[in-house]
Amino acid sequence: MKITDLEKNVEEFCLRIENLDIKEKKIHGIIGGNGSGKTMLAKLIMGILEPDRGQIDYEGLDQRDITMTAQRPYLLRRSVYDNITYPLEIRKIKPDEKEIDEWLHRYGLYTKKKQYAGSLSSGERQILSFIRAVIFRPKLIIIDETFSNLQPDTVALIEEWILKKQENDPITYILISHQMSHIIRLCDKAHVMYRGSILESGNCKDVLFHSKIPEVVRYMADQVIRMESV
Repeated sequence: MKITDLEKNVEEFCLRIENLDIKEKKIHGIIGGNGSGKTMLAKLIMGILEPDRGQIDYEGLDQRDITMTAQRPYLLRRSVYDNITYPLEIRKIKPDEKEIDEWLHRYGLYTKKKQYAGSLSSGERQILSFIRAVIFRPKLIIIDETFSNLQPDTVALIEEWILKKQENDPITYILISHQMSHIIRLCDKAHVMYRGSILESGNCKDVLFHSKIPEVVRYMADQVIRMESV
């Protein structure tokens, strides 16, 4: 996916992306402070927002190949199971109940399979959102702060699954997170946003630990302080 001269104005905020290359079958980390435009960029890629100008070249990707999970996911007013099968149903894919049960067992939701999804805790909703996102085998998944309310052991399970899956059947991920541990462990590429623009893109560890751009250096120093204070 290539993004060129993208602009979106919402009230006093302006997102301007001159050039962003999301390489296929890589895990991309989008980082930056609050209000830097990360979620707005994700919504533009998803088609939830329309750009004022510029181009998103999906390079053959169809919108039905793309999905997004959020920190506060939208859930259907139906059961946990029905929420998982919904993206399969709209794509006319027959649900594999055995596979769904395996997912539910893995992340501790099997006993809540028939439960009303709205009654889940915030962490359980995020797990459900992740399962629903991967179940139809998309080609691009945008993960927007989805790990924020999860227990460390659950996060480790998800990270392990993603990395193992990437070895055998890679897809493209865009991971938006304030938690640098996720970015460092998972991402091939990193893109730093600042005031609506991309300041730096490149190899993840090069960008995070060897940047020469002052704003990036300050941001990473602040993240290190936060990690050490936890």
